[in-house]
Amino acid sequence: MTPRERVLRTLARGTADRVPVNYDANPGIDARLKQHFGLQPGDHEGLLRALGVDFRRIGASYVGPRLHADIPERGVSVSDWGIHTRWIEHETGGYWDFCDFPLSEATVDQVAAWPMPSPDDYDCQSVAPLCQAHEDYAICLMCYGDLINGNGMLRGMEQTLVDLLTDEPAGLLLADRRFAIQTEVARRTFAAANGRIDVLWLGEDLGTQDRPMISMDIFRRHFRPRYQPLVDLGRQHGARVMIHTCGSSSWAYEEFIDMGIDAVDTLQPEARDMSPAHLKRTFGGRLAFHGCISTAGPVAFGTVADVTAACRATLDTMMPGGGYCFAPTHQLQDNSPTQNVVAMYEAAHRYGRY
Repeated sequence: MTPRERVLRTLARGTADRVPVNYDANPGIDARLKQHFGLQPGDHEGLLRALGVDFRRIGASYVGPRLHADIPERGVSVSDWGIHTRWIEHETGGYWDFCDFPLSEATVDQVAAWPMPSPDDYDCQSVAPLCQAHEDYAICLMCYGDLINGNGMLRGMEQTLVDLLTDEPAGLLLADRRFAIQTEVARRTFAAANGRIDVLWLGEDLGTQDRPMISMDIFRRHFRPRYQPLVDLGRQHGARVMIHTCGSSSWAYEEFIDMGIDAVDTLQPEARDMSPAHLKRTFGGRLAFHGCISTAGPVAFGTVADVTAACRATLDTMMPGGGYCFAPTHQLQDNSPTQNVVAMYEAAHRYGRY
């Protein structure tokens, strides 16, 4: 089977020749993997091929004017959405951490006036050549939505959760502006791709490690109405719809099924009600699964033998009946030994065949 055929069969909750494989990683481990395979630092496609990855991500690039200035005297980088980040180093690498939260005390008028990218300033026509270049692969359009994190990057996490609980107009307006822009860019991207996008990939963080972050009432009041148009858009264009959800999030999966979502991503096995056995037993045949290989378990802290055993156990649980894509729960972290990540993908190809 081609990678595209393999993914589409699996996301339809069927059985392919082997489980589809996906990859995502932080810069440090990504660079080490490229070095391991003798690749140039910028050869991302070469790495995906070396790991046997079946998915390819595309998206329209923002080509509009610079909307917000960096703050170099404080080492703060500011995105075109106005999100502030600063580089934080740690013993195995580093990451861009969110800071300042410029809309934390903003009024409705201030949120309405906040500069954001226009859909007119995205180069949607650039996606057709990308799709053609990867015609044998499953093409994914990333359009997260991401109400909690996206708003939280501008208003702070505490204020964002208060906004949802109290129906705060400023916070809800921020979400509506962000979703409207993303939805329109996705609509134009689908049109430009002319039916070649296979997966619309949404994203939201709904759980801590042991409980939901929000109530079902808040999910139905604020989340479902904003995500349903995106789900409908993907299905109108013949794409499968997958949603990334961190933490203990299976409490929302019946809602996902009712909304028309095809697959769930991340699937942290350490979180409550997120073990592979529970997910397969409860939702197998109704949802496809993407993830389950923990970035906080043996891949980061075990031996090669530990990694192989954990991956094989997950495959043994998730493969029967089809509907499972092998992938890390999040980006592979810089504290993951190179040999462990290589062993992870070797296990997928060795034990992931039907």
